[in-house]
Amino acid sequence: MRPSESPQELERRRFRGLALLREGLSPVEVARRVDVDRRIVRRWKASVHGRGTRALAARPAPGRPQRLSAVNRRRLEKDLLRGAQAAGFETELWTCPRVAQWIARRFQVHYHPDHVCRLLHSLGWSPQKHKRRAIERDEKAVRRWMHRT
Repeated sequence: MRPSESPQELERRRFRGLALLREGLSPVEVARRVDVDRRIVRRWKASVHGRGTRALAARPAPGRPQRLSAVNRRRLEKDLLRGAQAAGFETELWTCPRVAQWIARRFQVHYHPDHVCRLLHSLGWSPQKHKRRAIERDEKAVRRWMHRT
């Protein structure tokens, strides 16, 4: 599994590992110090031997670039925290279609509602369902009944 650090941080770790190898430390000791598996250190060593130090340089992450910039993602999160009513919706519930609509309106970026879930997940949000309860429900009475029964 790919580490979650930025490409620059991963590059810094690889070059630190290479420097430790050049100091004469064993791959096992280098792996312990830079917090990677020993096989990764041996792979770095082989790459440098074959292609030079440019083999350890940071490369952009594969895949399609994100549609929302990092700044706009932070703005979206702040908007979500303010609530759906602050964004002009009738109720406080954020749904994927509502979030997609808000993103299109605010950032002029179009997401299909089915893909908004992935975006929200990457921001650390998870889907929540409201508990359906009667408006007339008396919580104290329910607790009393549960305690007695």
